[in-house]
Amino acid sequence: MTSSARKKPGLSDKNRVTLKTIADHVGLTPGTVSAALNNSAAARSIPEHTKNRILEAAQELNYRPNFFARTLRLRRTYTIGVIAEEIGDAYGAMVISGIEEYLRKNDYFFLTVIHRHDPKLLQTYAQMLLTRGVEGFITTDTSIKEKLALPTVAVAGHERVEGVTNIVLDHKRAARLALEHLRDLGHEEIAFIKGQPFSSDSGVRWSAICEAAQELGIRIRPELIVQLEGTDSTPAIGYPFAKQLLARKHPFTALFAYNDISAIGSIWAIHEAGLRVPQDISVVGFDDIPGAAYANPGLTTVRQPLIRMGQIAAQTVVDQIEGRGEYVPEIAIEPEFVVRESTGPAPIRQLRSIAGGAPHLQQSYPAE
Repeated sequence: MTSSARKKPGLSDKNRVTLKTIADHVGLTPGTVSAALNNSAAARSIPEHTKNRILEAAQELNYRPNFFARTLRLRRTYTIGVIAEEIGDAYGAMVISGIEEYLRKNDYFFLTVIHRHDPKLLQTYAQMLLTRGVEGFITTDTSIKEKLALPTVAVAGHERVEGVTNIVLDHKRAARLALEHLRDLGHEEIAFIKGQPFSSDSGVRWSAICEAAQELGIRIRPELIVQLEGTDSTPAIGYPFAKQLLARKHPFTALFAYNDISAIGSIWAIHEAGLRVPQDISVVGFDDIPGAAYANPGLTTVRQPLIRMGQIAAQTVVDQIEGRGEYVPEIAIEPEFVVRESTGPAPIRQLRSIAGGAPHLQQSYPAE
């Protein structure tokens, strides 16, 4: 802060910085300062260099608007309704973290409701948020069937609904990155764990995997597919389904799981069966949640920029509310692929028949 600013009245630590404080500092009226800071209709007549001077002064003086005074004055709530499937899982938590970061920096609040894929709760909570004066909606992993009454952005919603902006990952690109990686390592027998039917990403991701596999010449065997069930948001969700795959006795050298938590749970099951990751079975996840890097071994995975997706969702809905952005039906997000220790070259496998029994899986490894 400059020495001249410190001499201005009302700038001591004991006094709160107000619109009048900023107005005195820049030599303008409080009304002009208010219009610029709130980007109201009156701000259109203020020169851009003057707006910038006001914004710089507000930042310099560490101005914090009085939320309740601003709400009463402008008859707005500056509140967004966030509708999520689950707040405790790593996916939803990271998206909401991005939402919170953007809204906090832009002086917005948000109210969160959790519906756990209950259609009645979803409808009830949406109406409840409306009665509490929210100005827009953001949904995560939630399939919206009809247009809501306010600007709405859906993260991983996938349903095409008029007026709703979908933020979607390029699942075809994501599937190809993972399958190309496994193919290049020599894996031909690949097992798959599909997502729960109620998950918004499940159908589109599986379709993308099937399409990419066909293009890459990778055979998807029905006996090497299982589907997750349940709502557990811990790695325990993947453990029993990986055990199912192993119990079928159909050999596979790699596993592509629906998400990171099911992949980490699968690694537990593989280790419990006396097999090694990646020497016996390579494992690939999806999302790159914070715990993926610290799994044992570190998880190779498709990275979704979840925090950034939350930030984009928040910015998009605020821009629509403030009249700064036009409606777009879809915003595509590019995935990345992160290679860690859970994937490696496919082992050399030979099938030997045991007299009077089924073929036996014999593994050997190249000399190091």
